[in-house]
Formats: sequence, structure tokens, C-alpha cells
Amino acid sequence: MRSLWRTAVDLLDTRTLRDIGLVCVADALVGASFGAIAVSGGLPPWLPVVLSVAVFAGGAQFAAVGAVLAGGGAAAGVLAGLVLNARLLPFGFAVADALGSGPWRRLVGAHLVTDESVAFTVRQRDPHRRRAAFWACGASLFVCWNLAVVAGALLGGLVHDTDAFGLDAAFPAVLLALVVPTLRHGDARSAAVLGAVVAVVASPWLPPGVPVLVALGALVLTLRPREKAPA
Repeated sequence: MRSLWRTAVDLLDTRTLRDIGLVCVADALVGASFGAIAVSGGLPPWLPVVLSVAVFAGGAQFAAVGAVLAGGGAAAGVLAGLVLNARLLPFGFAVADALGSGPWRRLVGAHLVTDESVAFTVRQRDPHRRRAAFWACGASLFVCWNLAVVAGALLGGLVHDTDAFGLDAAFPAVLLALVVPTLRHGDARSAAVLGAVVAVVASPWLPPGVPVLVALGALVLTLRPREKAPA
């Protein structure tokens, strides 16, 4: 971990490192909320901890636990998690080059593909910086998230109303902060607006998580061929 951060410090600018640190803090709050919600809902403390290590996907974990606590059973929880995690498939293609070579490195890297690690990676153009951003963000988030879940699970029995802390707002706020800089480009703004409209319209009719996947269709706006400059 120390050598990983040393490489990141050498290759990445101060702003990127600061943003990764802020994201880790925000996600730690969400992770603590997840652990507390799971345990206060009646699940054993070990379950959210194991789920966080094995799945490592905040939205999918919340969906799975929510489905189980609502009485849907393990099958409903797994299905809910799979639906939300389906968005990571195209994300994986976008950052495949940053994972490096070797089967074990790619296996571990695939486990660290999250919204945040992808967002920091695609902001980099240099291959070495892309790799540094991906691993620095992914590994740091993995450590911070799981430690926070453990803390939340241990304190879950003492917190009766986890919604009172408003920790659920930290995760979307972080994602919004990461997206805003990309909206300087016209194609990105058009895709974001269309995707948001599609997601809002589809929400009453589709299961949770599916509208977000449908909204990815707005990305076709960014695939329009560029006009070549006259010779």
C-alpha cells in the first residue's frame, strides 16, 4: 500500500490526490451508515462486513440488504445487487488498460472497479497516470470502506435511527462532484441531461437500479463522428 501511494504521489497532481482523499472520507461515512443500517435492521454484524469485502459495491450492498430486510430473502438480495452492479460491465471496458497485465492483477483490479475509481481513471490521458489513479483510488477506497463498515456494524446496535445523520446523501454528493467538471463539454452536457430525463421518466415503471442502466443509452450522443478540419 505504501509503495502504491508513493507511485501515485510521483505521477498524480496534488488536486487529484486531494480529491481521492475526500472521496475516501465521504465513502467512509456511507460505509459506516451501511454497517449500522444492516445491524440495526436485525442482521448479524459479520454479514455486512463479509458482504463489503466480497462485493465491494456500495449501491449493490444497500440494495441487497434492503431487499433482505424487506422480507425478500437471499435470492431477492442477490438479484438486486446484480441489477445495480450490471453498470460496472461497461465501466470495466473503459478502464481495462489501467488494470495492468497478469491474471491475478486483473482479477484484483476488476474487484476494485467502482464509480469513483473509474471516474478518476478516465480523467487521465497518460497510461501511467491512468494506472496510478485507478489503483490509488481503488485500493484506498477498499481499505476505507471496509474499515468504516466494521465500525458501523459494531455501533449499529447503538444507533436507532441511522437516517437522522443524513449519511445517505454523502455518496450521491461525491458522484455529483466528480461529474461536474466533465460538463464543460457540450456532448457530456447533452448526454447528462438526456440520461437524467430518461432515468426520471423510467423510475416509476422499472425496478430500482434499472433506470440508471437505461439512462446509459444517452451515451450514444458522445459517439457522434467529429467533423474533420478542412485540409
